Amino acid sequence: MPPTLLDTDTLSEIIKGRHALIDQRALLYLAQYGRFTFSIITRFEIPRGLKARNATAQLAAFDLRCQSNDILPLSDPIIVQAAEFYAHLKQQGQLVGDADLLIAATAMVHGLVLATNNLAHYSRIPGLTLISWAAP
Repeated sequence: MPPTLLDTDTLSEIIKGRHALIDQRALLYLAQYGRFTFSIITRFEIPRGLKARNATAQLAAFDLRCQSNDILPLSDPIIVQAAEFYAHLKQQGQLVGDADLLIAATAMVHGLVLATNNLAHYSRIPGLTLISWAAP
């Protein structure tokens, strides 16, 4: 299993623990690497949803999880890469959201595979290596 950045949807599924194949791959990944890696954007997106639902127990659990995993911050190279992705996709008429561009750029800059359940969406981004932990 290659070093991987978890997209928000994949990390959310891991947290829920209701998808056997994702759970199995998460355990294998942790056995190999000892911790997950995700973007600061995911660090924002998950608590945003939990706070909107007043899910205080899940929010506390997520905050604890963040302490034992690697959260990659935004950096100038990531911003520049995201802007390049945006320009390319704009010219193709196939834009994706800014948060997804920043997550994709984080994976690219750090040389990581992006684990996502949204392969069709992210496959528009050139040069990005993708995997779905939900796919058989």
